[in-house]
Amino acid sequence: MDNSFFKELEILGSENSVDTSVLVEKVKSAMLKAAKRAYPHSEDNIRIDIDTENKVFNMYIVQQIIEDTPIDINEINIEDAKAIDPTAYVGGTMLHKIDISTLGRTAAISAKQSIKGDLRQINREQILKRFGSKKHCCINVTVSQIDASKGDITVDYEGTELYLFKKEQIPGETFKTGQNIKVYITDIANPDKKPIIKISRSQKDFVKRLFEIEVPEIYDGTVEIKAISREAGSRTKMAVWSKDSNVEPVGACIGPKSSRITAVVKELNGEKIDIIPYSENPAEFIARSLAPAKVLKTVITTPPSAEKPEEEAETDALNNDSEKKSRRENSVKENKTCTVIVPNDQLSLAIGNKGQNAKLAAKLTGYKIDIKPQ
Repeated sequence: MDNSFFKELEILGSENSVDTSVLVEKVKSAMLKAAKRAYPHSEDNIRIDIDTENKVFNMYIVQQIIEDTPIDINEINIEDAKAIDPTAYVGGTMLHKIDISTLGRTAAISAKQSIKGDLRQINREQILKRFGSKKHCCINVTVSQIDASKGDITVDYEGTELYLFKKEQIPGETFKTGQNIKVYITDIANPDKKPIIKISRSQKDFVKRLFEIEVPEIYDGTVEIKAISREAGSRTKMAVWSKDSNVEPVGACIGPKSSRITAVVKELNGEKIDIIPYSENPAEFIARSLAPAKVLKTVITTPPSAEKPEEEAETDALNNDSEKKSRRENSVKENKTCTVIVPNDQLSLAIGNKGQNAKLAAKLTGYKIDIKPQ
């Protein structure tokens, strides 16, 4: 077989990120199936040799050397064998070379389909191996292609192409080919067939992971992000808490000379970030969530019927009906309300532009907030 086969083999391996040695074994397996169909009575005697270093690809039928007249192609008479190899002997074997072209077009198509199927399986396993442990994590990628009409971009991660759709980008951000950016892996869809790696820069957990990268105290668990709300491209609110009384959580996130938060803001193209200390006291937490506005008073107005009785909570703990429990929890969350009093000159600040500050505070705390002037 000419060298074009081996060139195509190298290209195929490179395009699919598959080692040539692995691909060779897949080709052997596929060609063996094709040869067995062409020589059904020789299936146990077919041998395939592929030497990529010396560019050799041969198929043989291993023939038994006998004294009598051969019954089929699996046997060869001793005299005929000696004519080929003087050292041949009865009971030994000879290699009868098969002309690969005689296998026919159907066999070639079948082998090609088998190889494609093997490659799909290899690709699936490689993708799951490469990205399985990175789900819900940030990765560094390089912008390789930009669809100007749709706004979608293609990025490269260690030879694998991923797609960052317009809706998953930060509103207003632009990209250049060759630009290095961070993305957040939200999910691995269709893992049992053709895995699709879903990535985003607009989700709130993207910001959370960026802080984990920049803040060692978050990464090691000393400082915990208790809640986060976001309007991508505009503003993020994040509540943090420290397990160590000697570590101030807000200061840890900001970093020396604001270096840590600056790195995150730079990746987010200038998005504003409010970091507030978390409190287990709902009234205090709600007041802090409305920063930079000053809150004079917070009144929790959730009706008693919306609060779950202790007895019911214990029943839930033993209840296996997760759907009922989920509906009940969602109902409680919807009914969590409060009224906040702010100075007259702080009302617009507390509400924010187009109600943004109030909305983010509500998402952060889980309370519907009614803001009133003094």
